Amino acid sequence: MAADGFWDKPDHARITIGELKLIRAEIDPLDQAARALEDLRTLAELGEEAGAEAVEVDMKAALATAERLLKELDFKLMLGGENDHRSAFLTVQTGTGGLDAADFAELLIRMYLRWGERRNFEVQTLELNYSDEGGLRSGTIEVRGPYAYGYLKAERGVHRLVRISPYDAQNRRQTSFAAVEVTPEFDDELPITIKSDDLEVGTFRAGGAGGQHVNKTESAIRITHIPSGIVVQCQNERSQHQNRQTAMKMLAAKLYEIRERERDDELKKLYGTKGEISWGHQIRSYTLNPYQLVKDHRTNHENGNTQAVLDGDIDDFIEEYLRSKSAK
Repeated sequence: MAADGFWDKPDHARITIGELKLIRAEIDPLDQAARALEDLRTLAELGEEAGAEAVEVDMKAALATAERLLKELDFKLMLGGENDHRSAFLTVQTGTGGLDAADFAELLIRMYLRWGERRNFEVQTLELNYSDEGGLRSGTIEVRGPYAYGYLKAERGVHRLVRISPYDAQNRRQTSFAAVEVTPEFDDELPITIKSDDLEVGTFRAGGAGGQHVNKTESAIRITHIPSGIVVQCQNERSQHQNRQTAMKMLAAKLYEIRERERDDELKKLYGTKGEISWGHQIRSYTLNPYQLVKDHRTNHENGNTQAVLDGDIDDFIEEYLRSKSAK
């Protein structure tokens, strides 16, 4: 990174920095745990000389730190999948429930953006497809950083919301659904060969934030993969070329996920035979009425602080699921 001209090629620099972050994500926790254990040894030796009471308070604090760091290392052993170390694309798709489902999809996008910020990942919105009446039909975000995919793959599946509908004049309770899809982000080494003849590429004017530029130039890209029917679009970047690059990465990730789904029996069950986003397929329920509770139906882990969960506090749910998978 200190070499002359390193920053002259931003794309290459970004890849190198990503590699550095990944290496540090693996090495730094080991160094921290080693230092914590060395602190314990030092305190133990001091206790032998000065007496246990002299180091009791410091020993308890050092022991708590060492236990926490070792627990985190133990957890990282579960992130050993082929693509767990990669960044991730996360897409939320509206399911059954009408306007409430569209609103729920927007709540989930917000939840994952906040989760990414909490964990110091680089997060950005790539595409938001708004419903005419409010909320989102679908939305895609990018979560960049070491092991983002390893964590977020635990969120893949159908999510259910139960609440008093703010759109119902009679204040009736409404159940709505949204599906979360997570795919690994590949840089230059795309795992799928995509033929140009199989693509239908269109441009359109981007919407949302971005000033006058987004309203006057057709910089947003929509790519349809004809054989599979998959449609991806990106409007986050200012240039059409950058949006196309990102959209191609998204398409490659989705095609890769379809291939893996065909091989993985659990993924087949998760998506169902018809990919229904409705009753009987949910992995997690967010109940806001008649009581407050978020429950993961795969692990039975619960949290009564629904607001904290919707604000991005979902680490416990992710960890419980990954631990349950590791135990099998």
